[in-house]
Amino acid sequence: MNQVLNIDHTKPVGPLAGITVLDLSAYIAGPYGCSLLADQGATVIKIEPPAGDNLRKYPSTLPGESRAFLGVNRSKTGVVLDLKTAEGLEVLRTLVRSADVLVHNFRPSVPARLGISFTDLNPINPQLIYCAVTGYGTHGPLKNKAGYDQILQTMTGMCSAQAKPDSAPEILYGSIVDYYAAAMVAGAVSSALYERERSGQGQEVGVSLLRSALAMQSARLIWAEGEPQEIDRDMRSGGITGIHPTREGYLYVSANTPHFWQALCEKTGLQHLFCDERFDTVRKRAEQYRVIVPQLHEALSQHSALEWEAIFGEEVPCAAARRVDEMFDDPQCQAEELITEFEHPTVGRYRGFTRAATFSRTPGRTPFAAPQFGADSERVLAAAGFTAEQIAELKAKGAVL
Repeated sequence: MNQVLNIDHTKPVGPLAGITVLDLSAYIAGPYGCSLLADQGATVIKIEPPAGDNLRKYPSTLPGESRAFLGVNRSKTGVVLDLKTAEGLEVLRTLVRSADVLVHNFRPSVPARLGISFTDLNPINPQLIYCAVTGYGTHGPLKNKAGYDQILQTMTGMCSAQAKPDSAPEILYGSIVDYYAAAMVAGAVSSALYERERSGQGQEVGVSLLRSALAMQSARLIWAEGEPQEIDRDMRSGGITGIHPTREGYLYVSANTPHFWQALCEKTGLQHLFCDERFDTVRKRAEQYRVIVPQLHEALSQHSALEWEAIFGEEVPCAAARRVDEMFDDPQCQAEELITEFEHPTVGRYRGFTRAATFSRTPGRTPFAAPQFGADSERVLAAAGFTAEQIAELKAKGAVL
């Protein structure tokens, strides 16, 4: 483990306490992956270029800050470096010497051009875990093409699979490919750190949006020898499991197992469907959805979605369709302590998501707000050994903001 930059609180410690992460990435996948590492106790230093992370510029109803940036970059300190200057590059190289992890999402041709490739940095710190987040990977004809969440959704069949019959492909909003890639960043980096404890050596870690999008579809990506390529790979279980209208609002119902199917029929007064052998398996119900769904909709029209939630209770898996803002005060979210309060110099006090995993013995420090642009530059550089005079000179040259 390398020497830690003492720039923030580390108590109570998390499982990654003592690990320093340099986050050079932008948008969602890389930055949120680093936030997941921060959740586990790592000290994360977000390093932005003079133009800032593009996510800061995304539309937001918050004055002076981007809601998306706040949500993706919790529990980090912020530094601004111009890596296109010799002085800015040397500052980064100094930080690398005492860091454990570096994460970026540059296209494969960029790091070598900037002098920050794994080959450039490994001699400086042979224990460095170097994680590159790319759109398509580091080989092949698309390696230097810009890749974004919804582009990879469209390319890999996710949008086509989401489309309604005889309709155009549909985007799955919510940046699901990015967030899944973020989880892969946190998991892969943690694994590399674990291996380093045994070998004492750093290594390159590769995560791509293409890998993320395909990993999410592993259940579809099975092509047995002898079967045609273009076959139905839909994993949905038919018209019963899905979102249905009620008297007021919409309700998602899942009733695939015999137990839940029986409970659904009994709670809705459709016992005759459960007793009919034409519907006694998931496959049969999927084939007969045109017979079942109209009867189910008629039954569900007797109550609202929230009322059906109460009626079904624990016997039928279901959820009324809600807005995301309703999660702030949701009883289950409150019980699990998923929402906490943050303080931000510009935004003030706000509520947001707290952390993605819990650890009973090493819970980690309390999450804190995403950094203001360059707010911690002087503090981080001072902790790395730069004098006040050196920092002032770097700022005068525009290498540090």
